[in-house]
Amino acid sequence: MKGMSIIVKKVAQLIAGFVFLYGIYIIAHGHLTPGGGFAGGALLAGAYILSILAYGSDYLKLKEEQTESSLSESISILLILMLAVAGMLMGIKVFFNNFLPKGTIGELISAGAIPLYNIFIGIEVASALLTIFLALIIYKEEIEE
Repeated sequence: MKGMSIIVKKVAQLIAGFVFLYGIYIIAHGHLTPGGGFAGGALLAGAYILSILAYGSDYLKLKEEQTESSLSESISILLILMLAVAGMLMGIKVFFNNFLPKGTIGELISAGAIPLYNIFIGIEVASALLTIFLALIIYKEEIEE
């Protein structure tokens, strides 16, 4: 896949930045508003997928990136489990216990460990969706050869 025209590349470059920032916003404010890790992670993956579609797989050298997205997916799941076990060990023996200080209601730092869960889940969802997309692209290119 070689990529698209220069107009599509420039528009995709502009839009992908805004989509990426909005995904980060959704993840960061997930404990205050509807959204969170899953929705924000899907937006982050969408920004990367938009760039890949516009620029093509040859530009990004996708064969090396699939292992990196799988690795970040595995590490984020491990961090979620470590945070859940830490909550169980520090609290009242409850898995996923919210053990950090809660803060003031309605502010960005106001939910204890929940924003950390949102961040790690967002990374995991973005990595998983990107890994699936990259696997489909690489499979398609290997079939064509």
